[in-house]
Order: sequence, then C-alpha cells, then structure tokens
Amino acid sequence: MLFSLDVVRARKGDCLLLHYGSKDDPRHVLIDGGPKAVYAPHLKPRLEQIKKARALGNTDPLVFDLLMVSHVDDDHIQGILDLTRDLIQDNPQFAQIVSFWHNSFENVIGSGLPQEVTASFTKQFGAASMNGDPPDDITLDVDEDEEVIVSSLKVLASVKQGAQLRSDIVNKLKADLNPDFPGGLIVAKEHTDSIEIDDNLKFTVAGPMLAELEALHKKHQEWLETLKEAGKSAEDVLSAYVDKSVPNLSSIVVFAEAEDKSILLTGDARGDKILEGLELVGLIEPGGTMEVDVLKVPHHGSANNLEANFFERIIASHYVFSGNGEHGNPEREALEMLLNARGNADYTIHLTYPVKELDAGRKLDWEKEQNKQKRKKEKNPNAKVRPDWSHEENSLEALFNNHPGVVEKLSIVEDGKPHVINLLEDVDF
Repeated sequence: MLFSLDVVRARKGDCLLLHYGSKDDPRHVLIDGGPKAVYAPHLKPRLEQIKKARALGNTDPLVFDLLMVSHVDDDHIQGILDLTRDLIQDNPQFAQIVSFWHNSFENVIGSGLPQEVTASFTKQFGAASMNGDPPDDITLDVDEDEEVIVSSLKVLASVKQGAQLRSDIVNKLKADLNPDFPGGLIVAKEHTDSIEIDDNLKFTVAGPMLAELEALHKKHQEWLETLKEAGKSAEDVLSAYVDKSVPNLSSIVVFAEAEDKSILLTGDARGDKILEGLELVGLIEPGGTMEVDVLKVPHHGSANNLEANFFERIIASHYVFSGNGEHGNPEREALEMLLNARGNADYTIHLTYPVKELDAGRKLDWEKEQNKQKRKKEKNPNAKVRPDWSHEENSLEALFNNHPGVVEKLSIVEDGKPHVINLLEDVDF
C-alpha cells in the first residue's frame, strides 16, 4: 500500500501531494498550491511527471480524489487557481478533481465584503487586486499597525481568489464541494468520526473548531455594526476589517491515517489551537502527547504560531518546514523549539529550500523590518529598533552548525526533483 507525502517547492507557501492506494491503483490528494510562480515551475511539472510515469495518455486525466485548500490566503490558493485555469482551458483535461474541501470566507465569517471595504481597497490598490491578484509587497505610510493593515489587504484579496476558485471547481469542473460535511462547513467537533477517503485511508478533521468560528462570526457582526458610525477613514476600515488571526484560526487541520502510519496536516493554524482541536476530537489526551510519522509544521515555521510545548506534545519522525525565507520563515526560534524538544533523537527535518537560500531571504526580511522600525523611531524616539543581522545569532546555518548531528538530519527539496516521504511502499513516480 502507498502512503507518502510529496513536498513541492512553494516559495513562501504550501504545496503538498498525498499518495495512497496501491502501486496497481495509485490515488492522489492535492493540498494547497502555493502563491504565484509556483504552479508553472514546480507543481505542473511534478503532475506531468507523475502522469508520464503512470503511462496515462492524453485522454486519461490524472485524478485527484480530493483537492483541499486549507484556508483563504494567497500563498495557498493562487497555485490552485493557476491549475484550474489550465484545466478549464484544456480539452481534454490533463487532470480531474473529484471532490473539493474548502471553507469559504462567507461560511467562516457569515457575510460577504461590505461595500465600504471593497471601495476603500479598490481605491488604494486597483480593481485587479480585488480580483485575486494582491500586491506582493504592500507598504503604507501609516503610523499605526501597518502589519494589521497589510494583513487585512492581502486577506481581502484572497477572499476574491477563494470565490473564483469555488466557481471554477464547482461550476466549471463539476467537483463536489465539501461532500462529507452537512451544512458545507468543515469543522472539528467533539469525538467526531473519521472520514473514509478510501478503504485504507481516513481523515480526522481537528480544526477549525466550531467555537472559534462562532467567535469570529460574532466579532465580525459586531464590527459591521460599528461600521455604520460616521467618520471612519479608509485606514480605519481596512485595519479593523480582518483581524490577522482570522485566516489562521479558520485553517483546516487534518490527521491522515493509513494502516499504522499517520500525517498531521496543519495549514497555517496556530499551535495552541491545533493541540486544542486534537484534544477535542479525542486524538490526544488533555495535556498529553501523541506520535505521528509526519508533521507539516504550521505556518511555514513561524514562531508566532508556536509555543515551546508544541514539539514536546506532538512528536514526529519527519518535520516539514515549507518556506523560502520570506517573512522570516522558517524562523530560527521555531527550529530552536524543535531542537530543544527533540535534541538528538531520530527524526528528519525537511526544508523546501537550501539553508543558505533561506538565510538570504530571512536576512532581507530582517533588514526590511529593521528599516520600518527606524522610520517609526524618527517619529517616536521611544520606538525599538532591532539590531543589525548577525550570522551567528540569527542564521539557520549557524544554529544547525552549533548543534552536533543536526545537519545530518536535514533533507532539502531539490529544484526539479521529487521529494517524497514514503511511509509504506515506496512511490516510484
């Protein structure tokens, strides 16, 4: 039997393939597609490679029994939009999607975008941005929390991407939307039953949790009421509209099992919420630990999404960190948490880019944030400014070199080559 995780380079995002079934009848699940400039150079060539190895002809599509987009965010959605555009244009289609798991923004929050928000966004960044093409590097001349505003803008753009994606997949490609979930919302419930994807593969949804989504819905409705008040500026509207925790709190978390092997898929969920969800559905005892074969580390290894006990409570043989250094991810602090928790135990760390390339991206992000802080300090002398980048104190390379034996634990996704973590029989395509 096959049960393998295929890790695709996805720049700052996620793109994963889950292989299952048998060598005579291999089956596939696609999880996320990364941001732009991932589909054409990385995902599509991998799909074509699989199709060729399986000797599928022009009229035999590569079938995805399930496509899952973990949450509304450009670095997970855009590559899938590029895929569906290809499929809509192809005749015959080189791939087929049977079912589609995705929580729409409207299902999570409870309503669409207020006119004031879309008008403000379009005024500042153009109509194209609201149609699923968010600016790569938004910078605003604001004194308040620029990060919240930028996060809000990008999520707003992703809302349109999500709507387009659902339209493409459901209306044009005729896939079933959330067929296993009455009411159409994918959510973790107490002592929920697992879902059989196949006779030998089952998924247990451990996030998002219903209580969290209900709280987000309530918060959103309360904000809509405040929007009616006069005197709101565009910046007020945009910064207040989408709390930067919304995408992460609504991220789908799935525990996949085949025979005695397991993979925990976490999207960009917060570490504490992942643990709560696993406890809720009965996969882990309150305060206890669990072992998995593969852990997709949440949010590209952002330390803000993790607490020290996360790697103590979820113990894996393989840790997948997806990121290229943009936004500082994977962060050194997150890897320090892992090394402190696991030490010299037997495990493998999978990185989607070479360490030197990650550090180059992380250094650029460090200096970008430092320059922002310097500009703020010009207006507020009490504002803090981070020190200059230090290779010894800040780089991943120095961290790994200072921990004997860790370099041997690293496995790097090479450009143009499959990177498959086999848990049962080896995937030979």
